Amino acid sequence: MSEITAKYQKIQSELEDFILARQKLETQLQENKIVQEEFNSLKDDSKIYKLTGNVLLPVETSEANMNVQKRLEFINQEIERCENNIKTKQEELEKARSQLVQSRQS
Repeated sequence: MSEITAKYQKIQSELEDFILARQKLETQLQENKIVQEEFNSLKDDSKIYKLTGNVLLPVETSEANMNVQKRLEFINQEIERCENNIKTKQEELEKARSQLVQSRQS
């Protein structure tokens, strides 16, 4: 029975890790959406700078927009992957919970 309990706790811990990762990705997604909105509100002659190390370097508007768009796509893909992992772990957790209940009833 302790083996089943340990398995259950391990799966539960992994599920919590996936949920935390999903929350971080959601935060990154919201931050990048804000940046994209800011880019959309800029005037055509506005300058955009990128912080590289301790130096601000000028960046073409189109390049900056493309970078943010690629980041948004990547984050959305990672969120989808993370959600699939969460769903799988939840199923595993439910199976482990059933095994735990059955072992206690025996």
